[in-house]
Amino acid sequence: MLSGLRLIAREVTKFGTIGAIGFVISVPGSNVLRYGVGLGPLTSVVLATVVACVFTYYAHRHWTWRDRGNSGQMQEFALFAIFNGIGLLIQLLCVGFTEYTLKLSNPVALNSANLVGVAAGTLFRFWAYRKWVFFPVTVRDVPEANQETQIPVPRSTQD
Repeated sequence: MLSGLRLIAREVTKFGTIGAIGFVISVPGSNVLRYGVGLGPLTSVVLATVVACVFTYYAHRHWTWRDRGNSGQMQEFALFAIFNGIGLLIQLLCVGFTEYTLKLSNPVALNSANLVGVAAGTLFRFWAYRKWVFFPVTVRDVPEANQETQIPVPRSTQD
């Protein structure tokens, strides 16, 4: 049980580190696109988040969950993109609600809504990546050449 908690703590730490870098790409990036370039609030968030998504996929694959099996990079990236899209939708709902429903369209309101959306989306992403994208390695994933390194499975008493 303790080793399981250590594993989760290690994954959360790595996930948070990569997420912090993705946050630095996404939130200031959306501010530059919104207030520097003049794009709309939702377009700015989408473009900055897509750039952050590409970075975070490769960082998670090669650092956070590098010890997990690889279900095929295209399939894995597709699932990653789908769950990032859902996380982005959560973020956009927060920004859109603030901008269009509450009619708050200043930098403080945009950044506050973006932060709430990022936090909620991040919780969803961690769960989804861990459950559906980066699978744990199982005995059946180990190639035949490494069979001698596998932990023996106890035989039944009827053998």
